[in-house]
Amino acid sequence: MDSQDLPRLAYLVLLGIAVAGWFLAENRQSLGKTARQAAAWLLIFLGVIAAVGLWSDIRDDVAPQQAVFEDGARIEVPRSPDGHYHLTLRLNGTPVDFIVDTGASSVVLSESDARRIGLDPAALRYTGIANTANGTVRTARVVLDEIALGGQSDRNFPVLVNEGESDLSLLGMDYLSRFERIEISGGRLILER
Repeated sequence: MDSQDLPRLAYLVLLGIAVAGWFLAENRQSLGKTARQAAAWLLIFLGVIAAVGLWSDIRDDVAPQQAVFEDGARIEVPRSPDGHYHLTLRLNGTPVDFIVDTGASSVVLSESDARRIGLDPAALRYTGIANTANGTVRTARVVLDEIALGGQSDRNFPVLVNEGESDLSLLGMDYLSRFERIEISGGRLILER
């Protein structure tokens, strides 16, 4: 405890006593009902304290995030509640969220993500074709100046822009194959270079 903690604690105790005293005085006619209400509020208060105290333990389940280790050479990502692994990469300096898709051969950008990194989807030449779960779509090949994950970056990296309706960008095997180790263990995706 530092010198500021004791006065704060004393203030909170006095405030709690004042509120409890007022509550009892206002409800002295029905003390049984008052006791039940006080117990309910106490349980709510204790629940909030428990949730705040346990937040670091439950954070990965509620809001999974990627973690970068060893100067960016190792990335760990918890499985998200939707059952997929999501990674955020920087494309030409702009963060873009991806779903890891080992069934995709290439990195595939949605048109909205392509716009976010400065590409004009209307000006692209959609000469390729990709078979997806939603059917066949046309694709345009572009080369990005940089694609980065953690502390690792690759220059002049080819990606496809999907002309279809998808809002999701896919992180395919042409990028994943740059890692020496890809492992799924204990609900975590582990990538190592």
